[in-house]
Order: sequence, then structure tokens, then C-alpha cells
Amino acid sequence: MALFIMSFVSCKKDYINPSAATDQQVFSSARGLTGVATGLQRVYSAGRASSLYNVITADAFLSNQVSILNQGNTAEYQLYLGSGAVDGTNAILGTLWTSSNKIIYDADLVITNAQNLSDKAYASGLIAFSAIFKALAIGNMAMLWEKVPEGIGANVNFINRTDGFTQAIAAIDNALNAISTAPISPSFIANVPAGIDIVNTLQALKARYSLFAGNYAQALTAANAVDLTKKSTLNYDAINLNPIFETVTSTNNVYAVIDSVMGLPASVQPNTADQRVPFYISTNATAPRFRVKGFGGTTTASFPVYLPGEITLIKAEAYARQNQLPQAVTELNKILTKTSASDPFGVGANLGPYAGPMTQADILLEIYRQRRIELFMSGLSLEDMRRFGRPNTEKKRNFFPYPFRERDNNPNTPADPSF
Repeated sequence: MALFIMSFVSCKKDYINPSAATDQQVFSSARGLTGVATGLQRVYSAGRASSLYNVITADAFLSNQVSILNQGNTAEYQLYLGSGAVDGTNAILGTLWTSSNKIIYDADLVITNAQNLSDKAYASGLIAFSAIFKALAIGNMAMLWEKVPEGIGANVNFINRTDGFTQAIAAIDNALNAISTAPISPSFIANVPAGIDIVNTLQALKARYSLFAGNYAQALTAANAVDLTKKSTLNYDAINLNPIFETVTSTNNVYAVIDSVMGLPASVQPNTADQRVPFYISTNATAPRFRVKGFGGTTTASFPVYLPGEITLIKAEAYARQNQLPQAVTELNKILTKTSASDPFGVGANLGPYAGPMTQADILLEIYRQRRIELFMSGLSLEDMRRFGRPNTEKKRNFFPYPFRERDNNPNTPADPSF
């Protein structure tokens, strides 16, 4: 027994998986970095814990696009109630905050270490692909919170959300510069999930966040660089299901579209002939009467990273904000008269051209209306409501409180907004 005990305590145990790659191996090889980069897409888009599900759900509730079906879904029910019912315990906000910061952290590791690869064409693909998800993560946080973390780490400071959009644009510009130096190699494209058109997506996101930051000239330049005939999508299959369909559409037990006019007030409701309404909303004889369709309509429905219609509406708004009204109406009419057959995703209003007053206020109001219809349940509506000065009575909240998991661990966490 004595010999057994002595041999047991003297035996050193290293519980290390010999088949697992070390951090040095992962971040020093193209293969390892590719694995981390593709992981960014999974964190962003797969399942109920994904950024995609949570940003769309949070935005849809607060902008009055959907209504709760089952109050047992506590986080969604709190968002439906809005205002003070939404606090730092809300699971949707906490999950979105955590997943966004993880994406930013991992993307930074890929972007930094990719620069050490000898194959610069492969490296530019890694940098650009990772920059897309980093920009989306920062952009989502800046759309929903008044201030965002300045970086990743302990006790980080916070910056104004407009500076967050600037950070997202900086990541995009870095990626575009890498591509201009060494165009993305076909071997990189073959090693990442199909669906994302990298260069067009970078320009589209630059246009989006430049618009949100109030840099209209830059937004217009970036929007003009997007090929509107191309699609850029997050794809799903029988194993990795579309998260909106999986949680919402297939169950009809979490939330549903609030009504046939997308929850919009009378002044900006869609025309009864607007073909985008039946594209996005299914009307049924049994409850819930109005259900999610569109990009959450089937198990494997692809979800667009951006819509070509968004880019056209960015152009229209950028022109209108700069008081270039004829140009704004030209772009606006492309949305109003577009048929589903002429849109890569089948989103078409098929209406007549703009016939309202040629004033900046009236044209901007029509652009707002078209954004709310064209981009239904895209996660962008609350940002639009603020930018177009919509009253708080049309919203459930203006900005989110900060998750307790951040407040409890970071003394620099700002005070929560009152609404």
C-alpha cells in the first residue's frame, strides 16, 4: 500500500490533448487561421444564440414589427413590453453583447496573424473575410447601445457609438487596402463557406455605416462601388438551420409579425398593392394570422448580409441629405418601380414612381417608408427611426441598457439610458 501511494503521488499527470492544435499552431498557419475565420460566421449566424437571431429579434420588437406569442420566452417578452421591462438581465442583449465581443476578439487575432503569412493573396482573403464579421459585430453594438467598448480586454473604456461606426469602417478600409495590394486567392475562396461576396459586402457595409455616421459623401461613393446584380448570403442546410425559421417560423410559439402593415403608423404604411408585403408576411386563417416569411420562411433559406435595395436606398438618402433632390428621387424610383423578377432576392414593390412634393422633408419621409418596407426584419429599423427623427411613441426603447455581465466586471460601464 505504501509503495502504491508513493508511486501515485509521484506520477505527474499532464491532461493535455496531444491531437489538439496549440495557439501558436492555429495562428501561425493558413489552415488554422481559416478555421478561426469560418468560426466567426458560425458565431454570427448559427442558432438562437447567434448575433443574427438576436439583433433581428431585438430590433423587431423595439420597432414594433412583431408581437409576442408566448410570454414564457422571457427575454422576448421583456422586449415586447419595452421601456423599463428591459434591463441588464435580458438574455438576448447579453448574448448579443457577448457574441459581438467574441467575434471582434477572434477577428482581430486573424487579421493580425494573417499579415505574417507568406502567401499575401491568401492573407488578404483572411483579413477581408474576418473584417466583414468584425464590422457587423461593431455595427450591431453601435446601433443598439449609446456607447460601445473601445476595444477588448479588462476594464476597457467606452466610446460614442458614432466612433463605433468609424471603427467598423476602419476595419473595412484595412481589408480593402489588403485586397488592393494582393487580390484574394481562389484557394481562400474554396476554403470558406460559400455565399459571401467579399468585396461587394465590404463596400456595402462601408456604405451602411458611413450613412449611419452621417458621412453622406463617403456612403454614396461606397454604395456606387457595389455591384447590385450580385448576392451575398449566409447559407444554411439541413444541419445548420436558418435561425429565424428554426426558432420563430417553424414553431409559431415565440413571436409573429404584428399586423399586415408591418406595425407602421398610417403616415408611412405600405401601399395595399405593394408586393413586398406578401413576400415578407404570410397571412393565415388560424392564429397567428400574420407570420414571418421572407428570409425566415424555410429551414434552409439563405439570409442576405445586405440587400441590393438597401444600397439603392443609401444612395437616395445620401443625395437627399445633401439636398440633391432630383438624384434622390431617381434612386427612390428604382425601389418603388422594381419588380420581384428584377431583384436578385425577389424583393420588389412593383408600384408607380414617386409623386409627392419635391421637398427634402417629403422625400426623406418617403425614403424612410421604403427602408422600413424593403428592409423588413433586417435589424436596421431602430437605427432608421432615430436617424429620421421618429417619435419615441413609435418605439419600445431608444437604446439598450448595458448587460449586467459587463457592468459587474467593468467599472467603466456607462450609465443606462432612461429610455
